[in-house]
Amino acid sequence: MTHEQIFNQIKGGLIVSCQALEHEPLYTKEGGVMPLMAKAAAQSGAVGIRANTVRDITQIKQVVDLPVIGIIKKDYPDTPMYITVTMQEVDELVACGVDILAVQGTGALRPNGQTSAEFIRAIKEKYPDQLVMADCDNIENALACAGAGADFVGTTMRGYTPETTGINDVDFGFIAQLARECPAKVIAEGHIHTPEQAVQALYAGAFALVVGGAITRPAEITARYTAAINNHK
Repeated sequence: MTHEQIFNQIKGGLIVSCQALEHEPLYTKEGGVMPLMAKAAAQSGAVGIRANTVRDITQIKQVVDLPVIGIIKKDYPDTPMYITVTMQEVDELVACGVDILAVQGTGALRPNGQTSAEFIRAIKEKYPDQLVMADCDNIENALACAGAGADFVGTTMRGYTPETTGINDVDFGFIAQLARECPAKVIAEGHIHTPEQAVQALYAGAFALVVGGAITRPAEITARYTAAINNHK
């Protein structure tokens, strides 16, 4: 797909995040589960898929013809960064053909001391035709990442950094601010649990949105139901 085709494909639509980490019930060493999730999402009208690891991305691209936002989650010592942290992960994602490469775009430094903006600039220098998404937490970091060349900024990390502790719901005001002030296309992601919230995120100005836990993580979905029931008792 060309960049324009990707933009047209995902605009105003739902991208479904199909991920299972090693400690989660749907994780298997061989894979095979996330492609089934992706097929189900595609059959129900999803406009794209977000996936973690080269294995899952490769398997998903074999069964669905949708743009894939690709990441590699990996913990590193001495930094809270964990979403596509180094150029090694970038190289691996580009090699497996991700349509959009997502990296963490928060205020912490990478292991080599790079800021998020410096890292994005290095990616764009090495892979000028690669679409890049920055998973951000606040307006300052989003603007810095967009200024460095990020094509998309996501609200992915809002509520998950020290600077945004305590934000546990969709921040529609933040989405609207990004849509007004940030030159990159805004992808709403994180804390979206209902179709109504998804629609409201688009009304707030999001170019597209990503939903994961509310669709593809049955343990998380079940926990929300059981918590509500237990609180009602």
